[in-house]
Amino acid sequence: MMDKEKIDFVIIWVDGNDPEWQKEKRMYDKSNDKGDNTDVRFRSWDNLQYWFRGVEKFAPWVNKIHFVTWGHLPEWLDTTNPKLHIVNHKDYIPEEFLPTFNANTIELNLHRIEGLADQFVYFNDDMFVTNYVKPAEFFKNGIPRDVFALNCIYFGKKSAGFFNGNDVELINIHFDKKECMRKNFCKWFSPVNGWKSIVRTTALAFIWKWFPGFYYNHLPSNFLKSTFEEVWGLEEETFRATCMDKFRTKSNCNQWLMKFWQLASGNFIPRSMKIGKCFHIKDRTFPSALEAIRTGKYKLICLNDTIYTSDFEKQKAQAIEAFEQLLPEKSSFEK
Repeated sequence: MMDKEKIDFVIIWVDGNDPEWQKEKRMYDKSNDKGDNTDVRFRSWDNLQYWFRGVEKFAPWVNKIHFVTWGHLPEWLDTTNPKLHIVNHKDYIPEEFLPTFNANTIELNLHRIEGLADQFVYFNDDMFVTNYVKPAEFFKNGIPRDVFALNCIYFGKKSAGFFNGNDVELINIHFDKKECMRKNFCKWFSPVNGWKSIVRTTALAFIWKWFPGFYYNHLPSNFLKSTFEEVWGLEEETFRATCMDKFRTKSNCNQWLMKFWQLASGNFIPRSMKIGKCFHIKDRTFPSALEAIRTGKYKLICLNDTIYTSDFEKQKAQAIEAFEQLLPEKSSFEK
């Protein structure tokens, strides 16, 4: 793979059971009167090894995996693997923002990771590769692949609506919706996006002069490092304010802004949403999530933890059993 075609994967991970991490986190909990510090944000499903197994089996072409961590590492992880780059928060996040328990800070600074390829796919640790994928499904001719659809922002209990709203506010400051649609009409209404996306976009494209929001499918995001650099150059004060918060707060921006920026600017190539599915874990949706894992029905999936998980330990065991059926063999990233 030529340098200009290199695609890296980036994944952030936290071991919420680490006593040293818990100790440091408690030091800042006392002054955390506005942040998001719920257990659901930090508890572990103990399925990280299946992320590595899925990548090795279904995306063996990946150039490098940047594994971002507070400092703890899984006991089973073979850190000598030549494709693996262990990244501590202090290795790339400016010192003035550390320590941080704010995922937005960790994500907004990813472009600072040493050796990161300009083309990279960002994964939360609840996002998995569960069937064969090709590089061209993530980037084509150096341009990110993505689903385009306009959407309304949802503000609900424990939702990310506030971050979404803050991101879209900045999009509307920097972009003229009418001009963007004129330049990228074929991308906005491409059948590749899927008919649901076209319906969403059609319904919202002509009502308001401004962007009401974008559809976000909560799957791995395809980014250009140069996008981060561009937006930081324009909104450094805004990003610094986010990064100074030790925990997520409603005033924060997040990495979705980079995704929205690429969409608004037209720096993307349409991709079908059928590539993957996000399962928001609730009792009634969990069986279908398990079936999707076992069968590899989708190329990418997200198991998004929620406050509506009634029996966490039982569901965790069931998820591990399903992953074991799909990916029973150890990867070269395991000792």
